[in-house]
Amino acid sequence: MDEFEVELTILVYGGAAMGRMEDGRAVFVPFALPGERVLARVVEEKRGFVRAELVQVLRGAANRIQPRCKHFGACGGCHYQHMDYSDQLATKEAVVRDQIERIGGVANPAVQAIVPSPQAWNYRNSVQFHLSPAGKLGFQRGESNEVVEISECHLPEAALNELWPQLDLEPVPGLERVGLRAGADANADLLMVLEGSTLEAPELSVEELPVSVVHQGPGGTLVLAGDEAIVQEVNGRAFRVSAGSFFQVNIPQAEQMVKHVLNLVPEWTGKTVLDLYCGVGLFSAFLAERGALVTGVEASEAACEDFAVNLDEFEDVALYQGPAGEILQRLDLHPDVVVVDPPRAGLERSALDEIIAMQSPLLVYVSCDPATLARDIKRLLVGGYALEQITPFDLFPQTYHVETIVLMSRE
Repeated sequence: MDEFEVELTILVYGGAAMGRMEDGRAVFVPFALPGERVLARVVEEKRGFVRAELVQVLRGAANRIQPRCKHFGACGGCHYQHMDYSDQLATKEAVVRDQIERIGGVANPAVQAIVPSPQAWNYRNSVQFHLSPAGKLGFQRGESNEVVEISECHLPEAALNELWPQLDLEPVPGLERVGLRAGADANADLLMVLEGSTLEAPELSVEELPVSVVHQGPGGTLVLAGDEAIVQEVNGRAFRVSAGSFFQVNIPQAEQMVKHVLNLVPEWTGKTVLDLYCGVGLFSAFLAERGALVTGVEASEAACEDFAVNLDEFEDVALYQGPAGEILQRLDLHPDVVVVDPPRAGLERSALDEIIAMQSPLLVYVSCDPATLARDIKRLLVGGYALEQITPFDLFPQTYHVETIVLMSRE
């Protein structure tokens, strides 16, 4: 059976709507909504579930709206453009609650109201394109390697949307992705990152582009034009962000997240704080500004170099480079507060074990994946922590992704 009809009942984490096959197996259909009857085609068949693609909406949901982008449903970059923004927020809040309840084992978790993004469109200060065989910019379709060429995108900031359609790249051997970043002064601080598999940078004409250009490959980072970094600004503080460093893509929402973390502890002055996965120092800088004694841990060499620049003014700050678990095993730390902001994979088990052994009174967990967050919460609860507060933040409108900030404590 390749194509089949199915009634869909709920939205699940990952952006798909779920229904049931006649044999009882769950079926997941992206770009569909609860309450819809759809014609779907099998993509992957497992013993307990089926993944399918949407062929046709036979009976649409009352809350379905017209997507803004003509590429919606094809390019894979957005998942929720067929939903009103208020419905997107409600869905994400419910997903966080479900994941913590089902995976974390927490009955009726007290999830606070999700914090909306100040901008639902054109909020991204960075975007990464894949290249089609013809050298055209696009995004990968779902989990496949197929690149869908695009002619419009409604997520990047205006300066980036003015720039990327002007890029005329011929197929270049070894060039795999093209990233664009806009700094605080988006009209003057633009960075293009060429990512490739070759040791040498591709031969491209970049002199006339109004951007800095760097190449990242097996041989490291090579500056082709301008500077290798941009400057972002969060709540009035400047941050150097180099081509190889991670930074939040939604600055107005990142500002709200920083304020939220700062407000979780009434007084930071004199507190010893461990900032794990500290990146370029987004949280560390504001904590140090409040008088905290900060120890940062970060694996990325580029991010550590940026951290050193961004926190140069503070004396009571230490930084260790390396995997979190390995560094913590070598340090004898008993901080008042631990702040963690791990990648989607969540806390590595060795780091989590070390955090529990430290017995820090407060733990602030900034998560970009509710499933791994819920897994780690379960382990932390067993390790003696208690849940104090759970607040989702919509950092990525039009997608299923959601950030969550959790406060945990122990006696």
